[in-house]
Amino acid sequence: MSLGFLSLLAIIPIITVLFFLVLLRWPAKKAMPIAFLVTVGIAYFAWGVPLNQIAGASMEGITTALEVLFIVFGAILMLNTLKESGAIHTIRQGFMDISPDRRIQAIIICWLFGSFIEGASGWGTPAAIIAPLLVAVGFPAMGAVMVALIIQSAPVSYGAVGTPILIGVQSGLSGSEAVEQTAASLGMNLDQYVRMIGGEVAIIHGIVGLLIPLFMVTMLTFFFGPNRSIKEGLAVWKFALFAGLAFTIPFALVANLLGPEFPAMFGGLIGLAIVVPAAKKGFLLPKNTWDFAPASSWDPAWTGKLNLEPSENLNPMSPVKAWMPYVIVAILLVLTRLETLPFGAWLESFVIQVENVFGSSVSIESTPLFLPGFILLMVSVLAYLLYKMQASAYGNAWKESGNTILAASPALLFSVPMVQVFINSDVNSAGYESMPLVLAESVSGIAGENWPAVAPAIGALGAFVAGSNTISNMMFSLFQFGTAQNVGINPSIIVALQAVGGAAGNMICVHNVVAASAAAGLIGREGELIRKLLIPTCYYIFFAGGVGYVFVHGFGMNIGTIMIALIAGLYLYAIYQGQLQQRKEHQLQQWDRIA
Repeated sequence: MSLGFLSLLAIIPIITVLFFLVLLRWPAKKAMPIAFLVTVGIAYFAWGVPLNQIAGASMEGITTALEVLFIVFGAILMLNTLKESGAIHTIRQGFMDISPDRRIQAIIICWLFGSFIEGASGWGTPAAIIAPLLVAVGFPAMGAVMVALIIQSAPVSYGAVGTPILIGVQSGLSGSEAVEQTAASLGMNLDQYVRMIGGEVAIIHGIVGLLIPLFMVTMLTFFFGPNRSIKEGLAVWKFALFAGLAFTIPFALVANLLGPEFPAMFGGLIGLAIVVPAAKKGFLLPKNTWDFAPASSWDPAWTGKLNLEPSENLNPMSPVKAWMPYVIVAILLVLTRLETLPFGAWLESFVIQVENVFGSSVSIESTPLFLPGFILLMVSVLAYLLYKMQASAYGNAWKESGNTILAASPALLFSVPMVQVFINSDVNSAGYESMPLVLAESVSGIAGENWPAVAPAIGALGAFVAGSNTISNMMFSLFQFGTAQNVGINPSIIVALQAVGGAAGNMICVHNVVAASAAAGLIGREGELIRKLLIPTCYYIFFAGGVGYVFVHGFGMNIGTIMIALIAGLYLYAIYQGQLQQRKEHQLQQWDRIA
């Protein structure tokens, strides 16, 4: 079969997901079994993938799905433990004391605290922790999940202490003579070359990700505000830009000076240290405080089943004591992810491994004690002891968390196996490449020298289907490198664009959306969320493509310059509208005082 026809077949699983989830708005638990069967059918009948390979890939997917469910269960159990103890009330009040403005809370909790958690853990853990925390603060569940997933972009390339770069890109490029020769020509070995790429990734993220806080709050006010107003989000452009710079500047500096391990963690921590005190003092905050309408008037589709109101009056506690479980989680995540310390190796020593599942080329390996879910579970037990909770209250936390996970399980137990069948389709009787590589090769034949504008989209495609920036980089880094060489482009920039696009794709990958929704108690609304999240994802891919094109070809009368100019023009217009909104709000305040 021709490459074009194979590409049409290979894209059918992705179209199936988009059709049922996004267009028909089916819940993932109904849409993903169909997508799984479609993928299996194409793999078997068109690709000639043996049934044992399909079964092995499916089992690998089920294993990964169980790992994700374990992480989400840990995050929900932590939150329910804090709810039953009364700590969540103190945490909620703490954020209100920083600023009662929901736009400001979203920026601080998601963009800064979420980025730190991403840097420490990865695995979609930030959205699973942040979304229910936002619900606890008073956000509608769907809005909480949306903003929690939007930050699954800039920090993702350095999630889990740099795994997408150090494991994803390095594994993808290793073993290639062309890569080694290119690195040697620059006086580098492979590790140094990959770290250089990691620095380039941070610069592109720093430019593109700078606008994510404003994007986030604008979508929040438009989709979930009482006035459905874009301008009310744009009114905080000064603070959003300030928070963006507070993260992206240290983020890019750390990536280029220290390496890929710590940019997201340091960026988040330094950003919090700068932005929280500034917000408390009212620095760059708008005159008006923005809030959601009363919960009684919310669209029922916005709300989930997560009940975070304590069942009885509990004794107040200090903010330090209330936050202590999250502080311990952050510390343990860092300590167990640093290779220079032995703790991670201790946890990884317990391995569940099955070689050649069903006689296929697929092997399954899981280290359950190393998963963030284990740390969240253990800290939940510590919180039970710390807060001196009643056994019945802690039992309620377990029961509610278990019920939430059971509701989310069907979607994940089909979506992740579908992905693994899609990726592992390279083992076949016809000698075809895997479905994602066939799609990528088809696009590269069309793009030619315009490849820098397209490269991030390939990375995003990989993350969308695989649910992981790391796996996307493993799949496509060498392909991107080879394509760059074929069209005479600096390959390190193209591989960097691959990593940037792979990070952006995490916003819409099905299992991240399902996991974050489950954590917030929102089941069956995954398609509506993906529809909304396509907006920031397309922005990220488009802007990164323009930046990459200019990095390669320079400014001039070219497509890259046009792409950047378009984004810059829209941003300036947004600032103008934000200024108008601020003046309008200020005038309304003055009239209210006079009245």
